Amino acid sequence: MNPSFFFTVEQQQAALVQRMGKFSRVAAAGAHFKMPFVENVAGRVNLRVQQLDVEVETKTHDNVFVKVVVAVQYFVLPDKIYEAFYKLNNAERQITSFVFDVVRARVPGIKLDDVFEKKDDIADAVKNELTQMMDDFGYGIVKALVTDIDPDSKVKEAMNEINAAQRLRVAAEEKGEAEKILKVKSAEAEAEAKALSGKGIADQRRAIIDGLRESVDEFQKSIPGASPQDVMNVVLMTQYFDMLKELGAASQNNTIMVPHSPGTVADLGSQIRDSMITANQV
Repeated sequence: MNPSFFFTVEQQQAALVQRMGKFSRVAAAGAHFKMPFVENVAGRVNLRVQQLDVEVETKTHDNVFVKVVVAVQYFVLPDKIYEAFYKLNNAERQITSFVFDVVRARVPGIKLDDVFEKKDDIADAVKNELTQMMDDFGYGIVKALVTDIDPDSKVKEAMNEINAAQRLRVAAEEKGEAEKILKVKSAEAEAEAKALSGKGIADQRRAIIDGLRESVDEFQKSIPGASPQDVMNVVLMTQYFDMLKELGAASQNNTIMVPHSPGTVADLGSQIRDSMITANQV
C-alpha cells in the first residue's frame, strides 16, 4: 500500500486538501484518503484555544508612559476554517495590530491612577473590537485580559514615596491621638488621686480633732479642776516627746534642731492658743 494515498489528522486539528491547486475540502481528525498526484494537503489549522500576549507602550492622560500587557485568547471558528487559512496570512500579527490600536486609543484619555481601576473596561473594549474584526477572518475571541500595567520606574518610585508619606501621616495622627488619650487619662487619674488625697487629709484631721476632744473630756473627768488649756499643754508636750523619740530612733537623720526646750514648747502652745482666740474674735 502506497502511504501517499492516505494521511491522518490529529485531534483538535483540521487539514485543508487542495485538488490541482484549488481548495477541495476540510479534513477533520482521523484517517483520510487522497488521490495521489492530484490532491495534496495544503496545510493544517490548530483548533485549540490559543493565547497571545501583546505588550503596548503608550501614555496616559497625565502624560505618564506605561506598558500595558494584554492577553488575548482566540481560536479558529470550526465553520470558518477556510477563511482562517486562506484569508489571513498571520493571525497573531493581525491581532497585535488591533490590540495596539484599541489600547492607544483608550489609555491616553485616562489618568494613571484610573488606568488600574479601568483595566477591565480596556480589556472589554479590546475583546469587542477584535470580535467584530476577526470574525470575518474565521477567528473567535474567548477573552481579553489586561494582565499587567507597568509605569515608568521613576513614576513608580514617586508613587511609592507618596504612598509612604500618606502612611506616615496616618501613623503620626494615630500616635498623636494615642498620646492625647494617655495624657487625658493621666490628668483624670491625677485629679482623682488628688481628690482622694484631700479627702484622706480631711478625714485624718477630723479624726485628730475628735481624738483631742475625747482626750480633753477624759482628762477633765480624771483631774477635777483642770482647764482645757492645761490639757492642751499636756497634749503638746506629749507630741513633742514623741517627735524626739522618732528622730532618735532613725539611723540616718539630717534634721536641724531649733531651740526646743520645754519652755519653748510652752511658748509655742501659748502662741497657738492666742492665734485661735484671735481668730475666734475676728
